[in-house]
Amino acid sequence: MPDPVAISDSWLLAADPSRVEQFGFRRGDKGTHTSRTMMLDELTSLFEQVPPGAPRARYAEAIVDENVLRKPTGSTRKLTNQRLGELYGLDPSVPLFRVLRLFWKADEPGRQLLALLAALARDPLLRASADPILRMHPGEELSRQALTNAVRAAVDDRLNAGTLDKVVRNTASTWTQSGHLAGRSRKTRQRVQPTPLAAAFALLLGYMLGLRGERLFESTWCRVFDATFDELVFAAMDAKRTGYIELKHAGSVIDVGFSAVLTNEERQLSYGSH
Repeated sequence: MPDPVAISDSWLLAADPSRVEQFGFRRGDKGTHTSRTMMLDELTSLFEQVPPGAPRARYAEAIVDENVLRKPTGSTRKLTNQRLGELYGLDPSVPLFRVLRLFWKADEPGRQLLALLAALARDPLLRASADPILRMHPGEELSRQALTNAVRAAVDDRLNAGTLDKVVRNTASTWTQSGHLAGRSRKTRQRVQPTPLAAAFALLLGYMLGLRGERLFESTWCRVFDATFDELVFAAMDAKRTGYIELKHAGSVIDVGFSAVLTNEERQLSYGSH
């Protein structure tokens, strides 16, 4: 079996580009983490001010014109709007973002994990940092060099030393915001368990890329949680009770569906040409 950490990225690279983009994933060698973290506090405040279903223009108006995030200058407000848009979409026409907002309202304890999953789907630099973080054991101290090597391997020589250092610092901060790391100068790995809807969102991301059955539970998205296969299945069963996910599990056969959150066209799109 392929390394579970690599499954989602391999499917992301192999998937039809138009399908990936329509769902809201972003590929390439550029990312928001050259200058920002996943901006959890800003996202939380923004969602408190802008209702679900609001168009992209309303988010921009709230950030730039109304300054709901209390940024000191106009240029900072515009940059914040741009960076949050890069990380999350901020547009209900983007399926990934639409479901994020739906789950966000229903799962307050899992919000940091929901934000992390969305940011991973949309920031290649953050995805590049996942491997060294997810391989750590609880209590293990973060190796800055391992994180640096992982990001450098993903970008080759496209980032200078100063920018690479910023990416390392920003990604480490993001993994701290998500609960995977704790500490300031010396960061140690913490165990992270999924809430039901965080597990459902991770499964959905794999589903959008064409994964099915057990493979959904082995993707990078599910590796975000320090959970066994059985623990993930139990979390998905709990999510099923919310009505947002369909789940059938009999013996070695497992079937997951998302007819409650995806349109017929989106479900068809998820099958692509594979």
